[in-house]
Amino acid sequence: MGSLFCPSLIVFFSLWLTLIPPSHSIDCSSLKLPGGIRHYSNCTELPTLNSTLHFTYNATNSSLFIAFSAAPSNADGWIAWAVNPTATGMAGSQALLAFKNKGSMVVKTYNISSYRSIVEGKLSFDVWDLEAEATNDGKMVIYGSLKVGGSVEKLNQVWQVGPGVSDGHPMKHEFGKANLGSWGELKLVEKVSSGSSSPAPSPVPYNDSGDGSRAREIYAGFWILALVSWLVSVL
Repeated sequence: MGSLFCPSLIVFFSLWLTLIPPSHSIDCSSLKLPGGIRHYSNCTELPTLNSTLHFTYNATNSSLFIAFSAAPSNADGWIAWAVNPTATGMAGSQALLAFKNKGSMVVKTYNISSYRSIVEGKLSFDVWDLEAEATNDGKMVIYGSLKVGGSVEKLNQVWQVGPGVSDGHPMKHEFGKANLGSWGELKLVEKVSSGSSSPAPSPVPYNDSGDGSRAREIYAGFWILALVSWLVSVL
């Protein structure tokens, strides 16, 4: 048994390392924001448009602090993150939109009443501390704080990127699959029992994008279990 033990372990761990696929788990420390000054309780990779959201929800005063990061579709384009208080999707959303204006990053607010009406204006909820910056890797980041309803536990969020700005107005975004699928639910509070709740933990979203990653995880898990069973039988 002594002569078999060491080679078996070497084979096992070598195969184990090659079979385990890259993890979908999100470590907020790996999603660093420019400057490294602001810190958030939660972070998640959004499922489309290579974008991320950092956020902290303060249930005491019903405030949400966010940092949305994405790359515009062109260097002179725009990015946007929004909350839709009444529905899912773009129509009805209350958007924070950032772009470069004469070399400086700015954030504008848009009340998108319909797909044909994208007009800059006051949102249906209070927002403050709006800032934006461009990163060295071609991305933009929107920072902001907003007031949400006192009993709200989740929000309908929408995010988008666009190709440019003309005369101060954002140009239409593309209508590809990623653009049309850039909306979802943001949980602010995680239920821990039927009678209590707590602020949402750092999300570890499962997103099987159809590239077979989930199948590879299951396949790798099967072979790891098989190797463990084999080691038990021979040791």
